[in-house]
Amino acid sequence: MSDVRGDGGSFELPKQTTIYDVAKAAGVSPSTVSRTFSRPGRVSNRTAAHIRRVAAELGYRTDRVHQQAAPTHTHMIGLAVTDVTNPFFFPLLRGAEQVCTEHGYALMLFDAQESGSREREIFERALPVLDGVVIASSRLSDTALRGFAKKAPTVILNRVVTGLPCVVSDYERGVRRALEHLAGLGHRRVAYIAGPPASWADGARWRAFHEAAAELGMVDCRLGPVMPTVRGGEQVLPQVHEHKVSAVIAYNDLIAIGILRGTAAAGVRVPDRLSVIGFDNIFASDLVTPRLTSIASPLGLVGEKAARSVISLIEHHDESADFVEPLVMPMRLIERSSTGPARA
Repeated sequence: MSDVRGDGGSFELPKQTTIYDVAKAAGVSPSTVSRTFSRPGRVSNRTAAHIRRVAAELGYRTDRVHQQAAPTHTHMIGLAVTDVTNPFFFPLLRGAEQVCTEHGYALMLFDAQESGSREREIFERALPVLDGVVIASSRLSDTALRGFAKKAPTVILNRVVTGLPCVVSDYERGVRRALEHLAGLGHRRVAYIAGPPASWADGARWRAFHEAAAELGMVDCRLGPVMPTVRGGEQVLPQVHEHKVSAVIAYNDLIAIGILRGTAAAGVRVPDRLSVIGFDNIFASDLVTPRLTSIASPLGLVGEKAARSVISLIEHHDESADFVEPLVMPMRLIERSSTGPARA
């Protein structure tokens, strides 16, 4: 209550009910109360009805909120990638775009250019006009991603962020199949070529590599990190020769193709003296010489799953939903001519 004093004495004005009062009484966050009245499409019907009922009981006035209400939907979804020139994202983008078109949404592509600061700037500018966002291979922290998810429905690809819906590939299975393939060819000294240090996928692949190599009785090492490009693969060759390994598994196909180019220029024959395996099975892996053995994920299906998940969040949003387990997509080894028997 507020005291108002004058010649005639004093009296108290009733305190205005705020969204914080409504949130506390309804057992939800203030942001959910705000969205209920300003952007109702962002809150499930059940939750919205509960909040409106509590607000009415408390006498919460929403006139001004309704006057300033933003449109319910823009029907635009953002897809943020780390490098738009990386062929890894092509099938993923196509799969997401097809699902968005089927459901009447436009897909906007954002390129972070392997920069966490640029990625953050993109989200801060774009989120107000997006109904939802799919974030692929983010370089931001888990805390930052959860913060953006509070502003718009968000799905994470190629990474696990606790509390958010995520779609990842089965790296353990994929790497295990690749090392079993190399072990069957007689390889004992193997190396993993690391990608960007900020990449969650890089850490997951290295752990899978190290554990599987130990179980198979192989001597392993981690080389790099290098940029996930053809140039990065060419630059790591001195480390490969120094460690005298007979086979390598690269963070991605671009690095692996760089290794093939570098070995060809140096007169080192693949797979006679070095077997090479990539990751992602991009279209170029079947065009290089020798043709590249690669660990493959159904990237088109990954894009589809991500788009369907974010659209479901947009149209049936419930902040209380608990996303515990990520959706794990299968991986398989595509054997081509860049792997062969180890030299005696």
